Amino acid sequence: MFQAATEPLISLALLAVDLDSVARRLRLTIEESWDEHGTVRAAFFTLEGTDFVVTHHERDPSGTCVWVRKSGPVDPAERTAVLLTALGVGSDAVSYSTWGMGTDLSRVPAAWGRRRGRPVESHQRFWENFRKRPGMYVGRVTYDGVTAYLNGYDHAGGGVLLNGLRQWLADTYQVGANLVWSAQVVQVVFPEGRPAEPWSQDQHRQAVDGLFALLDGFFEHLASRHGATPESG
Repeated sequence: MFQAATEPLISLALLAVDLDSVARRLRLTIEESWDEHGTVRAAFFTLEGTDFVVTHHERDPSGTCVWVRKSGPVDPAERTAVLLTALGVGSDAVSYSTWGMGTDLSRVPAAWGRRRGRPVESHQRFWENFRKRPGMYVGRVTYDGVTAYLNGYDHAGGGVLLNGLRQWLADTYQVGANLVWSAQVVQVVFPEGRPAEPWSQDQHRQAVDGLFALLDGFFEHLASRHGATPESG
């Protein structure tokens, strides 16, 4: 089903509304498939020029995951507001968002009431959950899959998660400051040189474990400077 999306998909939010309720409200047809981790259900539709995908995997938290096809700049709050308006629910229905706490929801209609009983997830909480269970986010855990997801999350959040990582790696481990951070990590984890492709499962595991250890060190560095690990807003 996801291969039917002609452009990359960007994760927007997890709604505290089950997929069947979303489908009934918007009169959608749910398609069902599976991967190596279980059953996935999804529906594809367009609202106000935005191509949405709503999904639920049997290993996901309860609720509905919301995605859009990337076509130019993405304003997560604006696109999510379009969907919430169509569903007739307020911002309190957003139990998690890729842009984290402190999002400007000023364009959300005042009639929604802005209840805050269920705040969106902070970047710190995202990192804690991602580190413990990366397979819930990326499926098969590979170094490329993990770094691509983190890059996408960082981009969607305006660069707040990984801002300063490249320079910190260069200063701390004397790796090339001209490299992207994922290449810098490979130099640190594999000091004798990047393994030849394709990587073995053990090499992917070593790279991912090394990445997580380095990110923990980076966030501890930020905490010592700013008192937050990583930024929570």
